[in-house]
Amino acid sequence: MIAEDKSERILSIYSRLKAGKVINKLDEASQYGVAPRTIQRDIADIQNFLQNCENTTGEIQEIVFDKKKGGYRLETKYHSNLEPQEILAVGKILLESRALMKTELFPIIYKMLGLCSDEKDKKMIRDVLGNEMHHYIELHHGKKLLDILWILEQAVMNQKYVKIHYKKMKKQEMVERKVKPVGIMFSDFYFYMTAFIDDIDKENEFQNPEDTYPTIYRVDRLEELEVLNEHFSVPYAERFEEGEFRKRIQFMYGGKLQKIKFKYTGTDVDAILDRIPTAEIISKEKDGLIIGAEVFGQGVDMWIRSQGDSVIKM
Repeated sequence: MIAEDKSERILSIYSRLKAGKVINKLDEASQYGVAPRTIQRDIADIQNFLQNCENTTGEIQEIVFDKKKGGYRLETKYHSNLEPQEILAVGKILLESRALMKTELFPIIYKMLGLCSDEKDKKMIRDVLGNEMHHYIELHHGKKLLDILWILEQAVMNQKYVKIHYKKMKKQEMVERKVKPVGIMFSDFYFYMTAFIDDIDKENEFQNPEDTYPTIYRVDRLEELEVLNEHFSVPYAERFEEGEFRKRIQFMYGGKLQKIKFKYTGTDVDAILDRIPTAEIISKEKDGLIIGAEVFGQGVDMWIRSQGDSVIKM
């Protein structure tokens, strides 16, 4: 009952603040039969809620005390500017990713700089990022990707079939596929489309004919694509969980879902746990840590070999 009274009280105060009313702490305390400090805590709870909302809406709402009116009121303002720290961090991430050609990436960075309201901060960020932009090295494929990514993401959202001509890495062979795109992902310089192939002989084409997971296509290797006016449907229970798939795949190589175990003898186990999100420490040995993980395919073996003697597969 007390919890219900508190919820009703807070919702009432919040709804009146949203309606532009002024909240007097003593009047509220008298109305609800509580101490003034209880109303103060209610207002603090509402303010915390509003701050959490700011992270997703970009709308700044603050409860302020109005001396003239003798109570609390809600101030609402919007801000479309980015903080200089945000621009600097995002700019460095974009440049380090090397995901886009200069003609696509640099305009994005310039637009972000335009959202910085302080000219002094803007100049500092321009100088820092400008040096990195000067030394930026494009990827060898030389393809613009923004429009392609947008088309593919719309096909994913609208569950439309896509016909593609794809250049395979092995022997540079060109294949034609009709696919059901279910996700767009990014990893280690490249964007990828995950898709289920329609009408294919798995026995002849797949290394693992029983594989039920989507095939992975590097977007820059799509020589042609056409979004077809045909829809496919995926039952809710069988929908593709992009986040869960991403946690289990390394270097974007497909294959069986498998459990692996290895010994780590290095000094920074956080780097291992961050690189393989499903990794868990199973036990601690005198000469290292035993780590287990669930991953797709054999791509993780490439990473293990790259770690030298510090990672030993068991």
